[in-house]
Amino acid sequence: MTVAAILILAGYALISLLTLIVYAVDKSAARKGGRRVRERTLHLLALAGGWPGALIAQRLLRHKSRKQPFRAVFWLTVVLNCAVCVWLLTPYGGVMQRAVFGGA
Repeated sequence: MTVAAILILAGYALISLLTLIVYAVDKSAARKGGRRVRERTLHLLALAGGWPGALIAQRLLRHKSRKQPFRAVFWLTVVLNCAVCVWLLTPYGGVMQRAVFGGA
């Protein structure tokens, strides 16, 4: 496995953990009537690669799992994120990886 691949996987793990924590904070705020996390923030975290953590949080915490408009945008962020990952595996994406990671 290349250094770039390890960095990408580590990035996914970190952003997923952060996303799961943010979902938990939002669920707690929802129960207590406190200040909520914006849905836009949750979607941006998912788009940035935190969608695995968001999916786990939705299942474990039963949070944001029934609101259909939210779910539709969530799945769009998953598709977009996966499309970018697939693109990174192409020769053009490889050029971008080398530019970002310096040939790692």
